[in-house]
Amino acid sequence: MSQPRHLLVVEDDPDLAQLARMHLEEEGYRVSVERDGRRALELALGQRFDLLVLDLMLPGVDGLEICRALRKQPHYVPIIMVTAKGAEFDRILGLELGADDYLSKPVSLRELSARVRAMFRRIESLDSRETRDEVFVRGNLKIDPLRRSAWLDDQRVELTAKEFDLLHFFASHPGRVFTRSDLVDALWGPGYAGYEHTVNSHINRLRRKINGDGDLQKFIETVWGVGYRFNESP
Repeated sequence: MSQPRHLLVVEDDPDLAQLARMHLEEEGYRVSVERDGRRALELALGQRFDLLVLDLMLPGVDGLEICRALRKQPHYVPIIMVTAKGAEFDRILGLELGADDYLSKPVSLRELSARVRAMFRRIESLDSRETRDEVFVRGNLKIDPLRRSAWLDDQRVELTAKEFDLLHFFASHPGRVFTRSDLVDALWGPGYAGYEHTVNSHINRLRRKINGDGDLQKFIETVWGVGYRFNESP
């Protein structure tokens, strides 16, 4: 029998933290809870979790800082960020820093469970579509899905987890044009409708990293009025 997925709930409200733990454990997950941001960051960096439910406002270190620190790590952990109702700027910033989904307070425990299940379904779907041992070589760019690494002129390119997912997705479908909505649905999920500008930010950062001093359109081309595509012959 496979081990239950291990979730870390980072929430300083003791009642909400306990209710979330009980509800998610009833769903079959193993759940750890931490209320202090600094201790939560140390815990998340020190062991592997399958998913984080991360409150934005925390004592010690806030959720955005935790998200930023985790996205610098080589292994990827999905993050569902919990924000105050109506805090659109914080939600957008969380998405820019690499959060995978968000919930607004007051949190519905049924919706929390649904978002967690949807996150794992999306991860499994991406895994099933990818060929993990196929190394892509496009001009002077090499992409290794197994190591989740990319090299430009034999120099390692430092990518965040989401930047690598985006690059690998493009390279797996050379020549195909994707709208911003297509990319949001494939890599973030349909719950991100209306946040297509997040795709622009990720693509701009990715282009700067994989093109060196060359043409920013070299690998990922803009199809004006439609979206983006990966150049088949860079």
